[in-house]
Amino acid sequence: MDRQLFIDEVKKLNVDLTEKMLEQLNRYYELLVEWNSKINLTAITEKHEVYLKHFYDSLTLCKVIDLNSEESLCDIGTGAGFPGIVLKICFPHLRLTLVDALNKRINFLKLVCEELGLDNVECIHARAEEYALKNRDLFDIVTARAVAPLNILLEYSIPLVKVSKYFIALKGIEDINESKNALKILNCNIITEEKFLLPIEGSNRTIIKIEKAGNTPGKYPRRFAEIKKKPL
Repeated sequence: MDRQLFIDEVKKLNVDLTEKMLEQLNRYYELLVEWNSKINLTAITEKHEVYLKHFYDSLTLCKVIDLNSEESLCDIGTGAGFPGIVLKICFPHLRLTLVDALNKRINFLKLVCEELGLDNVECIHARAEEYALKNRDLFDIVTARAVAPLNILLEYSIPLVKVSKYFIALKGIEDINESKNALKILNCNIITEEKFLLPIEGSNRTIIKIEKAGNTPGKYPRRFAEIKKKPL
């Protein structure tokens, strides 16, 4: 995906990129490639692929929500900063929290924020379920691009969401039926299930927008070992 195609496709998502945003994305790409030789951030390093599979893919969250109307976003298991950093570049008003269990990645994300001049970003070194225990009902949007099944992601993420606000999962192919029990227990409902193909290569994508309808029972999230042994 070259620069102009990226701009054109992102515009279809109702995101108008400024020259500053494009410069920040380019510098982000440079840092990603540079640091990828030191720590494992991504298997995708070709520029056209990063712009398609990381940058554009992160912005597809805009298919289901207008981020101009939201104030805070938490990206769980953010890895190299997708989708959180990309969303912050394009929606600079957002108060962003990035959570990842690997400190090397958190150090990278702090450097990215400094280099790109991104403010109101907090980079947290923690497991998602541990962070959620002490930070309940804080965010307008919680998102995850992780490969974990939806029922597990829900237990990590829903406690962090304000009541009547949203958890948005960026997934490949997902069997939502396996998450019905988790949705019921955690007091949340699927609002939108958006299925589409990524441009150019045509791989399957699903965006699942879930509203938190009521308070999360205090026993959730459980410890990682319990979640893994007996998912909701």
